[in-house]
Amino acid sequence: MELAKQPRQFEGTVVSDAMAKTCVVVVERWKMHPKYRKAFRMRRRYKVHDPEHTAHVGDQVRFVECRPISKEKRWRLVDVIGHASAPASAELVA
Repeated sequence: MELAKQPRQFEGTVVSDAMAKTCVVVVERWKMHPKYRKAFRMRRRYKVHDPEHTAHVGDQVRFVECRPISKEKRWRLVDVIGHASAPASAELVA
């Protein structure tokens, strides 16, 4: 009997909530260069399904992998971890 795989789960910052039922989340992670051993930051943007429009720009959110919802959406919002304290600024956009 095959065991079900756990869906991938990420945490990130919402950088856009202008689309209907969708928010764009940036996930930032640090990698080490294999040869030069210098740490550098990598960012990736995900389009996340948010049907209730609960996430807003600047919020910290958790999302998981799901079936394809559209051409670019394969992620579903689980919960909002932290809310933005101040109005969104242009510094959050990657």
